[in-house]
Amino acid sequence: MRARAGTLASVLGIALVGCGVQPTGVVGAGEPATGLTRGIRLYFAPGSGLRGVPVLDREVKDLDSAVKLLAVGPPPAEQRDGLTNLVRLGGYAVTGRGARVTVRLEDPYAATGRDQGTGQLVCTLARAQSVLDPKAGTDDVEVTLHQPEGPSLGPYRCAEFLDG
Repeated sequence: MRARAGTLASVLGIALVGCGVQPTGVVGAGEPATGLTRGIRLYFAPGSGLRGVPVLDREVKDLDSAVKLLAVGPPPAEQRDGLTNLVRLGGYAVTGRGARVTVRLEDPYAATGRDQGTGQLVCTLARAQSVLDPKAGTDDVEVTLHQPEGPSLGPYRCAEFLDG
């Protein structure tokens, strides 16, 4: 009985090993997932750094509407978490084409260009442009602020303002 069980186990083992399935190496499946989730995000400032807040309840059809939503400030829940809006703009016109966004300001820009308020604006516009024009990746979008007098600020990329 033991001899039969041993023979049967050997035959099954040989059959399983030699069943014709060849071993394979690593199968390439493309690049790993990177970047942020889909959809428009508005960027607000906590004590330090920036945090993206998804826009779930409003449709953003152009860059101007993204800036207007940013100007409204964070939703109440995010305000309770300490998020605030530091962007202060007078009149402006914003346009985007491919990976380039231009903000033409009617008044001098009060911020330095390397502050959290500028980061909020740059990251919000970069994200919006990448959603509105899927060929433009968020990380590739450059935002330039043109003042009525004085030097232009930028071009800036969102990554310049994010921690880490």
